[in-house]
Amino acid sequence: MITIYHNPRCSKSREALALAEQFSSEHKVRLDVVDYQKTPLTLAQLKELHRQLGGPVSAMLRDNEAEYAALDLAQADDAALLAALAAHPKLLQRPVVVYRGRAVIGRPPQLVSELFDK
Repeated sequence: MITIYHNPRCSKSREALALAEQFSSEHKVRLDVVDYQKTPLTLAQLKELHRQLGGPVSAMLRDNEAEYAALDLAQADDAALLAALAAHPKLLQRPVVVYRGRAVIGRPPQLVSELFDK
């Protein structure tokens, strides 16, 4: 199964979704599209997503959003960052695509194709 955490208003997210839809169709793999702003991830889901992404928790956040500055997240620890993501889904980088236990942030969308190639 492929899961994409998607924001339909984001052009990069729409590009990644198109890649995921094409791969899903060609390889007969189920695709689950989650509008993460309408269906926010729980803290447990965010922890699992972080594990699948690897790298620092800070890479999961959109640091250009007003909430990031308002919550003073620049120096926050991982627990505070994950809690902020759970409370403010707008902060999640987009899109995030999960396939076979691995995840990538699809910026640029070509990273999604690389995930499918592995």
